[in-house]
Amino acid sequence: MDMVSFFNVRRPKSVTSNSKNGFSALSITASQEDDEADSGNHVRLKSPRWFSEFSSIWPGQAHFLKVENILFQGKSQYQSMLVFQSASYGKVFVLDGDLQLTEKDECSYQEMITHLPLCSIPDPKKVLLIGGGDGGILREISRHSSVEEIDICEIDTMLIDVYKEYFPNVAVGYKDSRVKLHVIDGTLYLKSIERGTYDAIIVDAFDPIRGDHELLESEFMEVAARALRGGGVMCIQAESLWCGSLDIQKLFSKCRQIFKGSIDYAWTTVPSYPSGVIGFLLCSTEGPYVDFRCPINPIDPSSCGISKQPLKFYNSEVHSAAFCLPSFARKATSSMMKPKNST
Repeated sequence: MDMVSFFNVRRPKSVTSNSKNGFSALSITASQEDDEADSGNHVRLKSPRWFSEFSSIWPGQAHFLKVENILFQGKSQYQSMLVFQSASYGKVFVLDGDLQLTEKDECSYQEMITHLPLCSIPDPKKVLLIGGGDGGILREISRHSSVEEIDICEIDTMLIDVYKEYFPNVAVGYKDSRVKLHVIDGTLYLKSIERGTYDAIIVDAFDPIRGDHELLESEFMEVAARALRGGGVMCIQAESLWCGSLDIQKLFSKCRQIFKGSIDYAWTTVPSYPSGVIGFLLCSTEGPYVDFRCPINPIDPSSCGISKQPLKFYNSEVHSAAFCLPSFARKATSSMMKPKNST
């Protein structure tokens, strides 16, 4: 179970209501107490506070961010949320104790999970986002002028409101007129639509997928594949190359049985994530062959979409380089990328 702790922190003295969005923001001042030493690891932590994230998936390590001010803390009917101003990563969003996003490095994740699939197929027109309630992936989809419809499934409207309030440059994606919000569970939505509805599906709603992930045993992947047209693509966050539980060969084998097309694994750097690396699993359905490594639908670097800001991380060279794997991972993928009937 993931755990979060604050060191040298006092409980909030006041809570102010924000009636517009229906949530509360906390006003907390830094502790004036003397520095305290941790006898277990001999680390002396100073005011202001420190945020710590550690998980059983990454034993023996923790990631710390210096907290300058807590901006918001609340709980919806689904999950708890925390927003704080950090000393070096800008504003930070934490969900149920897990760090979700920082202003400093959100661009690498949002841009890559979006443009890796959308730049790999010609002229995508209908795109579905499952999760991604922060709006950053919507912001990136908006850069593609060929896209006519952008649907998003997000069940927690309070989460959306918090992002709009504290991360407007991320949540700007909701301002795109092509976006339609469906407040519904992603699996239920997929089951309700016609086969072959979408050109691309981007999934940002689950823990990073691994070969033994429960998602692979559920109906989600089956209904996602069904919702894609022939040669349609799906991109979902996968575990880091450095995670001991990542079995790329097993992951590819299971997804090949479901999607019937090409399967590949890419990665990007996200400094605030454990190991500094996040992976992506890309799958295509049976139909026109998709070579994820060669972007055939390159995006204009100056294309801003609804963002009004150019790309910060993604470009065609980074796209292709994202599939270059270290030797220990390359062996597992080289024989399994291409479907047997492809040419």
